[in-house]
Amino acid sequence: MSTMPARIIHRSIERDWRDVYDFAGKPENMPLWASGLATGLEPNGADWIAHGPLGTIKVSFVPANEFGVIDHTVTIESGLRVYNALRIVPNGDGCEIMFTLLRLPGMTDAQFSADAAHVEKDLAMLKALMER
Repeated sequence: MSTMPARIIHRSIERDWRDVYDFAGKPENMPLWASGLATGLEPNGADWIAHGPLGTIKVSFVPANEFGVIDHTVTIESGLRVYNALRIVPNGDGCEIMFTLLRLPGMTDAQFSADAAHVEKDLAMLKALMER
């Protein structure tokens, strides 16, 4: 497989990076801001399970860490695995949250733009929650 086109989507958040990481890195909080997981995540061993329009999906997170990394792999029922790089980076008294969106093979320009808009909306929701 060749390298896929990528877009890094980010938001500045006026809150200490550790607070944002502690909140955003908890799978049980993700339905509050990550609309693709709005039905909620249920623990399943070391992984998490969600039910949605694509059927049952499995989400596997990297272990908690001191670097602000919340990377996770989403596996849908078809077997397609999508790696999602999500990072919280200190920026002064606040932070940046960055999501690397990969354009999957066969994805049209419109689908890639729609995915990017979806991620932008989710990061805006996280920003709103964290800046309350």
